[in-house]
Amino acid sequence: MTDRPILMARHIAHCYRTARREVWALREVSLTLRRGEFVCLVGPSGCGKTTLLRILAGLLHPTRGEVWLRDQPLRGPDRRIGIVFQKDSLLPWRTALENVRLPLELAGRPGPEAARRAQALLEQVGLQGFEHAYPRELSGGMQQRVALARALAADPEILLLDEPFATLDAITRERLNEMLVELWERERKTVLMVTHDVHEAAWLADRVLVMSPRPGTLVAEIQIPFPRPRGADRWSHPAFLQTVWAIRQALGNGGG
Repeated sequence: MTDRPILMARHIAHCYRTARREVWALREVSLTLRRGEFVCLVGPSGCGKTTLLRILAGLLHPTRGEVWLRDQPLRGPDRRIGIVFQKDSLLPWRTALENVRLPLELAGRPGPEAARRAQALLEQVGLQGFEHAYPRELSGGMQQRVALARALAADPEILLLDEPFATLDAITRERLNEMLVELWERERKTVLMVTHDVHEAAWLADRVLVMSPRPGTLVAEIQIPFPRPRGADRWSHPAFLQTVWAIRQALGNGGG
């Protein structure tokens, strides 16, 4: 990790307007992501976490404020930013290999090159042998692996994850978290991951950002004090327990 900023949000606020009312999802959110770090974002349901990720991905224009990717304002989706949502959003008529290959096809990459890249990514996420399976033939955990591989296909610098494993059982979720850490350690992408699980945040992240209830704003930033790699003994490690307590305290004081 370096101290060089790669993605910055400044004074972000967002309002959803209908014919009857205005709902402010975010107010005055400012954050900086540095190259190669792993950051987790926690906060109560409905505090605007997904809205913030969509803005950071260039999928939603904020009502106020701006996002900068390196030294340029972010005006829309950018191939340097990949995103994985809670729902995998795979195309049901395409196989796992074809789903992962899709971003490369849209970028005009040649067929054989795209196929090789997609195959390598499926192997990295442990899905060798399932290249020609359709989403309906895969478990929920396997579908999310395909979605993660697809997000990595265009080799983004930044990976935004919106609770990608939230609907999975605890054992599958823990295994996929371990896989995610292995991928991050190998690729050193800049990662911002939304989660409701404070233990997950404390284990995965270099630092944890805590949001308030709606309209969401950042109320705390907690540095993770213990080094990597973080093994199975983490659950009883004093620094881990203290970090979990600090996150819970921040949530209680400003995050619901």
